[in-house]
Amino acid sequence: MLYLCMEFGKVQPQEIPLIDFSLPPDPDFNQATFGKNPSSQKLKVHIGCVTWGSKDWVGEVYPPGIKEARFWEAYAKQFSCMELNATFYQVYPAETIAKWKERAAANPEFLFCPKFSKQISHASSLKTTYDLTTAFYDGILAFGEKLGPLFLQLSDYFGPERFAELESYLKQLPKEVPVFVELRHERWFSDKQLQEKVFAMFRSLNIGAVITDAAGRRDAVHMHLPMPAAFVRFVGNSLFSENNYQRADDWVKRIKIWQQQGLQSLFLFVHLQQTLAEPKLADYFIQKLNAELGLQLKRPQFIQKPLELF
Repeated sequence: MLYLCMEFGKVQPQEIPLIDFSLPPDPDFNQATFGKNPSSQKLKVHIGCVTWGSKDWVGEVYPPGIKEARFWEAYAKQFSCMELNATFYQVYPAETIAKWKERAAANPEFLFCPKFSKQISHASSLKTTYDLTTAFYDGILAFGEKLGPLFLQLSDYFGPERFAELESYLKQLPKEVPVFVELRHERWFSDKQLQEKVFAMFRSLNIGAVITDAAGRRDAVHMHLPMPAAFVRFVGNSLFSENNYQRADDWVKRIKIWQQQGLQSLFLFVHLQQTLAEPKLADYFIQKLNAELGLQLKRPQFIQKPLELF
């Protein structure tokens, strides 16, 4: 199945040159997250794409002649994580999840990052979704050691007036699996007091905050880290590849600062409308992070190899 780049923050191509893509400064809020003494724990980095089922990857990232049924297996050999959108559309039983886990058996470092079902995240009230949440967890826990952080993407209409509802829901979630929340309603960011309040609540519950870097929603690049872990969704501009790489360089510089301050884990997902460009940009991130942060992240192996950076 092919998952296209999300519509959130999408703008018309002619608007791209007019947008300031520079990353905002880190808020003072992050100082309490990292503390005065940076952690000595080594930064763990996972990088992946939103696409895995594109036929364009055959002969480029996937072996020539590979069957679609093996795309997932081939993806898991190339990357270290997957933003799993399938769980957004349906709550799957443990038996199905266990089969998906086996497809990634060849890569011991691979992690699935399931998105909460939209029946939960986009419900009229989170209070009505507790039984469905239990079923969701019963399924995804079958990933076992291959289960990465969960991703709760709230709807564009989920505003600050539902703060108490959100806090109550997050409090009852199992603590064994990390959860990151993506806020989308503009008032979470336009009202600075509300912004600090919600991120402070996340910190108190050990909940992470998704940072979404999209052209048309620069407010969502909030840079708040309620815990020493980052979950970044990088939405590139497919018609302006040079712009994508300049933005990637800025992110590498910021991640290096976070590493020095004590960042413990990073999940970074590349989104592009031109699906063949996704693995190439992901590879660029990996090369730059290896060079700048002294990491040894495994690069995807291209059949038609892209240019080396160094």
